[in-house]
Amino acid sequence: MASQVTRLRRWFALGAILMIATVAGMYFYARYRVRNTAHDIPAKIGLDIQQTAEGFSISKSMEGRTLFTVSASKAVQFKGGGRAALHNVKIVIYGKDSGRFDQITGDDFEYDPATGNVSAKGTVLIDLEANPEGLKHSDQSPPQQTRDPIHLETNGLVFNKNTGDASASGKVVFQTPQASGSAVGIQYVAKTGTMNLLSAVALVVTRPQPVRLNADQGLISKEPRQVVLTDVRLTRERQQLQSDHATFFLRDDNTVDRILAEGNVESEVHGHSDAHAHSDRAELFLTGTRNQLTQAVLSGNVQLASQGEQPAEASAGRMTLHFTGQQQLETVHAEDRVRLSQKKSSSVGGALVASSSPGGSGAQDIEMTAPAMDFIVKGGRLLERAETSGPPQIVITQPGANQKTVVTAAKFTARFTEKNRLATLHGEPDAKIVSGKIAIVPGQSERISTSQMLDVVFRPEGGVASIAQSGGIAYVDGPQRAWAQRGEYTVADQMLVLSGSPRVVDNGMTTTAQTIRMNRAIGDAMAEGNVKSTYSNLKAQPDGGMLAASDPIHVSSRSMTAHRSPAIAVYTGDARLWQNANVVEAPTLQFDRDKRSLLAQGSAAQSVSTALVQVDKNGKVTPVNITSAKLIYADAERKIVLDGGVTAKGSDATLTGQQMTVFLMPRSQLGTAPGPGMPGQVERIVAEGKVVITQPTRHAAGERLVYTAAEDKFVLTGGPPSIFDAERGKITGDSLTFYRHDDRVLVEGKQTSPTVTRTQVAR
Repeated sequence: MASQVTRLRRWFALGAILMIATVAGMYFYARYRVRNTAHDIPAKIGLDIQQTAEGFSISKSMEGRTLFTVSASKAVQFKGGGRAALHNVKIVIYGKDSGRFDQITGDDFEYDPATGNVSAKGTVLIDLEANPEGLKHSDQSPPQQTRDPIHLETNGLVFNKNTGDASASGKVVFQTPQASGSAVGIQYVAKTGTMNLLSAVALVVTRPQPVRLNADQGLISKEPRQVVLTDVRLTRERQQLQSDHATFFLRDDNTVDRILAEGNVESEVHGHSDAHAHSDRAELFLTGTRNQLTQAVLSGNVQLASQGEQPAEASAGRMTLHFTGQQQLETVHAEDRVRLSQKKSSSVGGALVASSSPGGSGAQDIEMTAPAMDFIVKGGRLLERAETSGPPQIVITQPGANQKTVVTAAKFTARFTEKNRLATLHGEPDAKIVSGKIAIVPGQSERISTSQMLDVVFRPEGGVASIAQSGGIAYVDGPQRAWAQRGEYTVADQMLVLSGSPRVVDNGMTTTAQTIRMNRAIGDAMAEGNVKSTYSNLKAQPDGGMLAASDPIHVSSRSMTAHRSPAIAVYTGDARLWQNANVVEAPTLQFDRDKRSLLAQGSAAQSVSTALVQVDKNGKVTPVNITSAKLIYADAERKIVLDGGVTAKGSDATLTGQQMTVFLMPRSQLGTAPGPGMPGQVERIVAEGKVVITQPTRHAAGERLVYTAAEDKFVLTGGPPSIFDAERGKITGDSLTFYRHDDRVLVEGKQTSPTVTRTQVAR
């Protein structure tokens, strides 16, 4: 936007200084000189010259000073009709105060007393020059120093002594040290004090930079003192400016007070990036003899646009531009539906709402609107800062991903880069971000994030790099809710990072941590530091086992990674999961919320630890603690699969093996006595691989063990199995069955010659 404002400033300054200093000053000044001189010529010709004379001079004086002189090489008075002719005429006008040295020369003039017209035959040359030192020198002395005279040349000049009107139908050419110009046809009306430039008004300014001004018509008036040009067109280097009408309001000394351009005020600039500006009306205020621009007001459908790598547009109902003493743009106040938009033809990044791809690539279009905006300009050409008044809004769209994000706050403060692109944006209070689809998708909800304040960082090439929110964040994405003190979203990886006591709720899962990172492209979430998750709103599973109750399931760890689909969370670092008395601890836990399944993985430093219960016939509940290298559990199967060296410890027995499978009782069979908080109960255990059972009075070993909790029975096979009793010695067989509650042991031999030994040990 700053480049547009800078170009408008140059237009205003040039229009004020160059055009008025030449067109208005020249014609306005010249019309009085020509009128006064021509008025005295016919009087002298009509009254005093009656015969041919070879060389003569006529002058008029007042109070000892010469007002003007008229000299000619020949004068002829025609008797028929009384017309008079002058040849090789030179007129010098000094003025009442001797402050001028204006000269008018021409080869032939003719006076017609019947009509009162004085007509120049051929070319008339006019030199207009001030002579401030005229009174200090002798009468009729030319200026000692030339002060940039104005030269005019025209053909067919006609002056009427009765009306005071003057006109020329041909081309009028003028020239100054800074500019030259012309018009075709002029008409001066004495009664109204106006001069009409009838057509083809043209001006070429050579210094300080070449500028060409054209207008279809012009009007210079005395009361009011103003110059009006019609269909004005200005060309400067790669810049074109135009308007339907331009009015220059003059002070008494013919300097410009203000300029009013109306009707299709347009500006075009061509270069590295083409730019265009439009308004219905532009009013410029100037000061001093050099017509310094102080203020410009654009109103009525104000539009600014630039093309190129990153097209941008701005619009408002009204813009007020303030300039410093050096005609440098200082501030811009825009109001009435202010809009700034920035389009990106191609870029890698993403909008605030991620696309479906993990990279989030796509073009971003940015639009900022507000009832009013104030811009601070640095060095007359660089936007430094902008502030909004009234409720502002930023809309960021990503057409390729069908995504739109709306950012609002009570006030925005923006800063810009050296290329006049948005660098940062600060919004507060009541900051809000709403993200969703451009086209409505059935069932698709919006993402809403609110906070006290927000900060947006833009990329140098355009587009949003990141958004940071602070002061109490509340985030909503369908069923997902989040709260934190601070949050930052980065477009490149589409990651939302929450810190300051963050809490996330998603489909009954509540997670707290020191930091929570949410990937908005794929729905994953990562938590770090003192992670705690609670799974609520659970339905009781009658056929389930360890995690089948409706009570909450809790998990704690140092870090966590959660996936939205499927609903799996991986907890690492001192991970602990529990529901009621059922507890699993491991370095790594993977929990599937929907299936209520669990995968626990141990390490060299820490094994997987599982806490269950065993209930005897008398209803006595005893804990069972199991350690292993790995655990797999699916609640639908009520089966715990343990591997990598397993140890299960009960109240009076320890069981070890390479692998172990623990089958749990369905909760529907537990009855109502234990209550909803009753832990999962062991129904059966199958252990394999170097199985060892240790009890206070016996030691058993084998390759496979089946334990049935209802009978408190152990069946040991493979190896062959053996039992060592301190009192009875060692017992072996193909299959050993023993009962913990009565110390019975059943020994079976091979099927070809079965041998059964029953041993009853008295205590």
